[in-house]
Amino acid sequence: MKERFRDRLLHGADYNPEQWLSDPQILEQDVQLMKQAGCNVMSIGIFSWAALEPEEGRYAWEWMDQVIETLHAHDISIFLATPSGARPAWLAQKYPEVLRVAANGQRNRYGARHNHCYTSPVYREKIGQINRQLAERYGKHPAVQLWHISNEYGGECHCELCQEAFRSWLRQKHGTLDRLNEQWWTTFWSHTYTEWAQIESPAPHGENATHGMNLDWKRFVTNQTLDFMKHEIQAVKMGNPEIPVTTNFMYYYEGLNYFKFKDTVDIVSWDNYPTWHKRPDAEIAMDTAMYHDLMWSIQRKPFLLMESSPSSTNWQGVSKLKKPGMHLLSSMQAVAHGSNSVQYFQWRKSRGSSEKFHGAVVSHDGGPNTRVFQEVAELGSLLHELAGVADTGKSAEVAIVYDWENKWAVEDAQGPRNLGMGYKEEVQLHYGALTKQGINVDFVDMECDIHNYKLVVAPMLYMQRSGFEQKLRSFVEQGGTLVMTYWSGIVNENDLVHLGDAPHQLTDVAGVVSEEIDGLYDHELNHGCMVSEEEGIALQGSYSCSKLCDQLNLNGAEVLMVYTDDYYAGRPVLTRNSYGKGKTYYIGSRFEPGFYDDFYKDLIRQLTVYRPVDTDMPQGVYVTSRSNSEVEYLFLLNFTGEAQVVAPLEGWSAVTRDIDLSQGWTAAPYEVLVAKRSL
Repeated sequence: MKERFRDRLLHGADYNPEQWLSDPQILEQDVQLMKQAGCNVMSIGIFSWAALEPEEGRYAWEWMDQVIETLHAHDISIFLATPSGARPAWLAQKYPEVLRVAANGQRNRYGARHNHCYTSPVYREKIGQINRQLAERYGKHPAVQLWHISNEYGGECHCELCQEAFRSWLRQKHGTLDRLNEQWWTTFWSHTYTEWAQIESPAPHGENATHGMNLDWKRFVTNQTLDFMKHEIQAVKMGNPEIPVTTNFMYYYEGLNYFKFKDTVDIVSWDNYPTWHKRPDAEIAMDTAMYHDLMWSIQRKPFLLMESSPSSTNWQGVSKLKKPGMHLLSSMQAVAHGSNSVQYFQWRKSRGSSEKFHGAVVSHDGGPNTRVFQEVAELGSLLHELAGVADTGKSAEVAIVYDWENKWAVEDAQGPRNLGMGYKEEVQLHYGALTKQGINVDFVDMECDIHNYKLVVAPMLYMQRSGFEQKLRSFVEQGGTLVMTYWSGIVNENDLVHLGDAPHQLTDVAGVVSEEIDGLYDHELNHGCMVSEEEGIALQGSYSCSKLCDQLNLNGAEVLMVYTDDYYAGRPVLTRNSYGKGKTYYIGSRFEPGFYDDFYKDLIRQLTVYRPVDTDMPQGVYVTSRSNSEVEYLFLLNFTGEAQVVAPLEGWSAVTRDIDLSQGWTAAPYEVLVAKRSL
């Protein structure tokens, strides 16, 4: 992928010309508007199955031929999609088995998207046929630069085909029923299985409280989705194995472990729809930045922003317009965090159906004289100017553990809180504090290698899998710094509680033993107070904490902070332990954001972690960087609606403004400034 696009940043949209076949002038008008907007790529064919195969076995290629040739004639590249995301009505009518069965056992009627069974041999046969036809006809066309495999894979099917596939998957994983019963702890409530055929998927009117089963079902859904995607890829690769493939992921999607896809797609892409202006934009920006970095981290290489809205998003609670400047800023945020594209859903607004009022580059008026179109064109010009960024990546000395399977387990644990366990929110507190310092952050799951980082943060490591506790031990022993938190080292990969001290097999590395954990009501607070005011530079005094409070016994660690309230006042809540050549910090509660800001300011200074600028930014402003062996690009992003005074930045040359950054300057509301320096 890099070889194809290393000379430019991509700018484009989902394009649905099949909606406009009754008006032949639309295509030519659209291409002219695409050039005005600085677009160089379009994703087509995403929901085109019915237009391409209106009847079983009868294909209609003429309109697609014209679209591809017209785009190519205007030097617009194509991401060609496979159409599995929405099947035609004739397919569901003739082969009802392709429709999904819900968890309650009821087969869905025809409609919506992704309403299909990934296990169905019929559906696999039919999508294989249309995919091969697409690949044979267009796979060697010079305009086709990427296969866009399906669209936003998601959902699950509970039909008998999937039930049997689930049982087969379980046999492969556990080997015997005795082993499965042991790991699922089925003696509880007398739920022991004596035949494989007795096992059914979790259901609201059936079994849903066996946590090992719930975890394995989610793993199976990921496995089955991935297997179906491989089936699609195999079909299109027959036409041209050199064209790379992607599939577009979704924001914090719960249903799939995206790290499992890293070896199957050639490039990661995702769809980004923040609720800008719903709460302080700086908060939303940090949330969005984290997911950009998560997408980067899956393969440690540039990803694609496959979808975003140039204005409003119609399926959100309120279809809020982006304020002037926010479109360019939010789009450049994606580039700053590793995207080599900015793409939209959609190019032209539909006239009907569920997304007719979704934001688009071209509105219902069909012209270029709108605020949205002008802002998109401005961005297109900037992306052209910054073409060199496409040949850069990111390097990080800090990693945060974000593990989908751990998140599933945390949220299904039934204790110590049944509402608001907040795994993602805990991760975001650590991430936000580091990002506000300009620190590049990678994310890892428990299958990733961690030995090259200086600092690894492992929040709420409730479940341990893939021998990750041994990776952490080795990391610290060899000189790394580890930050752990409350609710860690509790269960194995099947949500079976470890016997003995927690955190399991890490009590000597952490230097503490967790005896019990107190769940606080939402209105309750405790506090942590430093035991020595000389310990930290930024970390001083007292900080409020909430949600969960670990009751720690020392096992060699030194106490940095203690609780001040309730019956466990005076017990440790922040500790530090030396182990081998490294150190482990253990944070025993969910603290207010200021704690993490101050804690990591001190820790980053101690570890001399690289910062592109050694300058603290105003609130709501942060910096991040991309680089290669020759040049480093700095992105300064002001996610406030106010001008912000920025301290002098030495050694950087502004790219997007004609100013001397070494003299100090003022960032305009919602401004992104790009600077660079030679390495």
